[in-house]
Amino acid sequence: MPLRWLRFLRRRTLTGVRVVVYTRKNCPLCDEAIDFLKREQGRSGFQLALVDVDSSDALHELHGDWVPVIEVDGKVRFRGHVNPALWRRLLTAMGC
Repeated sequence: MPLRWLRFLRRRTLTGVRVVVYTRKNCPLCDEAIDFLKREQGRSGFQLALVDVDSSDALHELHGDWVPVIEVDGKVRFRGHVNPALWRRLLTAMGC
């Protein structure tokens, strides 16, 4: 059996992984990132949370106008745009 089939059979979901999208209203890049992550969530099963940076002065100061910001298990992985190739590499590295 080819190695790629073995990887497919061993593929696991990421139910314990938390992905947070720091976003704001009327942000087209945020909408694009959220749509992408919702599709990926259906495949991988991670937890997805959306946080409005304008809901808190501290969050607004931390992220400013640079949204979306995508955190995976507490570590910022993307800012402004989610690169699908890098996203898939990250999932592969996480065992999914």
